[in-house]
Amino acid sequence: MAERKSDFRKMMKKFWRNQTAVLGVVLLIMFVIIAIFAPQIVKTFSPKAAARAYAEDPYQMPRVAWTSNPLPPSKDDPFGVIGGRDIFYGVIYGTRTAFKLGLTVAGLSALIGIFVGSISAYFGGWVDEIFMRIVDIFMSIPFLVAAMVLTTILGKGLNNVMIALVVFGWMTTARLIRGNILQAREEQYVLAAKALGQKDWLIIIKHILPNTIFPVVIQMSMRMGSYVITAAGLSFLGVGAEPGYADWGTILSYSRNWMTMLDKAWFAIVFPGVAMVLFVLAWNLVGDALRDIFDPRMRS
Repeated sequence: MAERKSDFRKMMKKFWRNQTAVLGVVLLIMFVIIAIFAPQIVKTFSPKAAARAYAEDPYQMPRVAWTSNPLPPSKDDPFGVIGGRDIFYGVIYGTRTAFKLGLTVAGLSALIGIFVGSISAYFGGWVDEIFMRIVDIFMSIPFLVAAMVLTTILGKGLNNVMIALVVFGWMTTARLIRGNILQAREEQYVLAAKALGQKDWLIIIKHILPNTIFPVVIQMSMRMGSYVITAAGLSFLGVGAEPGYADWGTILSYSRNWMTMLDKAWFAIVFPGVAMVLFVLAWNLVGDALRDIFDPRMRS
């Protein structure tokens, strides 16, 4: 036990010495602070939008102008206005949307993938064959196209976007955990647990998963950003979040007609675009650092 704690401390020291990891953590902390204090930030820097916000649903960007033309940044609207909506409000509350979507989709996809991959690898035989053929069928369908079709069928809305991303996002986790468990199930501690008569589900949860799940955690952190980008893409195409919802992709969808006139609407593209890039970058930097430090094959 003491040896494990010592190894963990060494790994954490190595993590904090990694400059890219520190940058990723700093960016994530910044986004967490923005998400937590979104109402106060909007009230301070964009009081006009905060005053018109919908009390029953603060995630609906308030209409601050009745023109569809882009309005440049001003004192009342720090990031400008597009489609009559305050961009600053959308970017700030869009941070909450990004965390809500990313954590929910990544978490549910991981749970489904872990369940399918664990059962498939542990029991093997016909169980493994059936489960893996199901995985192959799902993986043969292009992810973005499948998500678009299912979202179109279910209708607009963030919840429907999350359902679509979960339905077509669990397969890589299932394959990853299956490969790890195929190696671990022949280890001595697993054979000893079987010899002692422990139940299969207890062996999987108590003995196998704690020693095989960390690559899944790394994968989750690295896929968080991609889920947010995919959801933003669906919103941009008009099949994602509802119009007016505080989502970075929704803001970009309002600027579709102005993308060839950047001199008039650059702010509607730059501000939500930068937010997405930094959010994805933060998760990727943290995921890369965790992989390099905790993956035994990457250690020096």
